[in-house]
Amino acid sequence: MISICVLTYNGEKFVKQQLLSILQQLKDEDEVIISDDCSSDSTISIIKSLNDKRIRIFHHERIACGYKGTMKTCYLVGKNAENALQHARGEYIFLADQDDVWLRNKVEIFLKYLKEYDLVISNHTAVHADLQLYEGYKSKVLIPTLWNTLYRTQFLGCCMAFHRRLLSKILPFPQVPLMHDIWIGLMALKYGRIGIIQEPLLLYRRHGGNASVNLEKKSSNSLTFKILYRFYILKAYLNG
Repeated sequence: MISICVLTYNGEKFVKQQLLSILQQLKDEDEVIISDDCSSDSTISIIKSLNDKRIRIFHHERIACGYKGTMKTCYLVGKNAENALQHARGEYIFLADQDDVWLRNKVEIFLKYLKEYDLVISNHTAVHADLQLYEGYKSKVLIPTLWNTLYRTQFLGCCMAFHRRLLSKILPFPQVPLMHDIWIGLMALKYGRIGIIQEPLLLYRRHGGNASVNLEKKSSNSLTFKILYRFYILKAYLNG
């Protein structure tokens, strides 16, 4: 059984296209876990209109935290991901954003690698909101280490899947403002084996609504954020 964990928040513009690209690759016994972070648009209505029994919707209720700004965003996105993973029942667990498009053979290729590795990371093709290619954008997945994670992480959630045996190390998430994909990757670094697929297996939309893109913009000139975030990465790895 496969679980696809999709984090949603006001994703009405792209979520249907993304879910259709995922569902066509799944079997009847597989599931799509939707963890919605208090959307105020028609995201949930659109998902329900697909009328697919494999989709299970869960609402994530935000809790108060002591963080502000970018740190608060990291914490809340992480908690939404944790909510999704707590409901996943599959042997293999995929992470998915609400606004990308999976290529037709993504699941098939990942499953071959997951027979050998605990966590697998694929490459991606960056596109604009209209799916036009980002000119000049090149991506290569490096073998992750703690040190290159501190410099520039290789753990991009929408390009990741892992075996259920890692879940006991991943849950619960630490009470620090750390993005979920980095936390999951750190636990795979510490307790598992990581496989790399250089072939791009999804169209990765980069636009104003991306959580990851927004974090890049907000933190690019913040030395305080860069120092603190790397401190939290080290702390999470050592205490995990």
